[in-house]
Amino acid sequence: MNRKIFTRAVWIVSIVSLLTDISSEMLYPVMPVYLKSIGFSVLLIGLLEGLAEAIAGLSKGYFGKLSDVTGKRVPFVRLGYLMSSVSKPMLAMFVYPLWIFFARTIDRFGKGLRTSARDAILSEESTPENKGKIFGFHRGMDTLGAVLGPVAALIYLDFYPENYRTLFLFAFIPAIAAVSFTFLLKDKKTDTLPVKEKVKFFSFTGHWKESNPEYKKLVTGLFIFTLLNSSDIFLLLMVKNLGFSDQKVIMVYIFYNLVYALASLPVGILADKIGLKNNYIAGLIIFAIVYGGMALNPGIETVFFLFFCYGIYAASTEGISKAWITNISEKSKTATALGFYNGFNSIFSLIASVLAGFLWYSFGPEIMFAFSSAGTIATVIYFLVSFRKLKA
Repeated sequence: MNRKIFTRAVWIVSIVSLLTDISSEMLYPVMPVYLKSIGFSVLLIGLLEGLAEAIAGLSKGYFGKLSDVTGKRVPFVRLGYLMSSVSKPMLAMFVYPLWIFFARTIDRFGKGLRTSARDAILSEESTPENKGKIFGFHRGMDTLGAVLGPVAALIYLDFYPENYRTLFLFAFIPAIAAVSFTFLLKDKKTDTLPVKEKVKFFSFTGHWKESNPEYKKLVTGLFIFTLLNSSDIFLLLMVKNLGFSDQKVIMVYIFYNLVYALASLPVGILADKIGLKNNYIAGLIIFAIVYGGMALNPGIETVFFLFFCYGIYAASTEGISKAWITNISEKSKTATALGFYNGFNSIFSLIASVLAGFLWYSFGPEIMFAFSSAGTIATVIYFLVSFRKLKA
């Protein structure tokens, strides 16, 4: 690998994301089961996750703006990962709903605190010519944690069934290791003095008025797609509906993340060659195919093929969309631009899942998946028309 492209900071940030995702994804498969075991109802679990994600989304916008105004990145990254790490043992120690809400909120608040500043570091360490590689590499390392984490949890639970609290304590080990790596990061020295500006919590929303037309067109398209892209839990529920055992459902989830992780860097390299726009649109077309395929009640072999394609889709869009945003945003407002997108994207994601749930409940899963597939094709047309003069 070219050391001039993959700098020390890129490696550190990527390793931190890998370790953190191992920690978080160790708990992902068991979190609903654990919460139900200590008395949480399904309604309360939904309320907990909805509140936590809303806090994470809005705080991404605020802290992205604050990072730009102060000219600092590393303090936000370090404190954000520290807060998420501390939440892991708290979930093991507390059983009362109010304390669980508090611990989960700290975890998501930490994510909101670090995300925009972390992505801004990646942008600053890259150029428009290699941004796809950098964001693709980071996304691949991050997603590799989503493979290793559930595998570690499955191995642990095979030896110690239903011993969830100890698993939460084990998850603290990679999480605190991630925090340790953040102390190797340093903010870049710049000649630009920090702007003296009082940052209110919702001040990041003002970025829309001051952003350029290209940013507005891009973010509008991204938000339209987000409304069609519900939580992955609906895909897993569909797999369960098709008759898969719990073990096979988890295997499908791990398989998807493995494909996602392995494809992220090659897809990022491809994006730099064919253009971020073309790469992203190709990802949307793959998404439409996957959701259209799920609407047809596929068999086991087809399900694995569709989830292979879904991994390629994720690698073609998640990091690429952020790379595209940073390419068309003012350098001094990179974190604000990312924060605006990340913040509102979380809200649209919540709406998307509510809409998907309504369609599933009212008309059945086939209609829900068909609706998302057709809507995504319309989104592809929007991007082709809106950015027809853009080659990259």
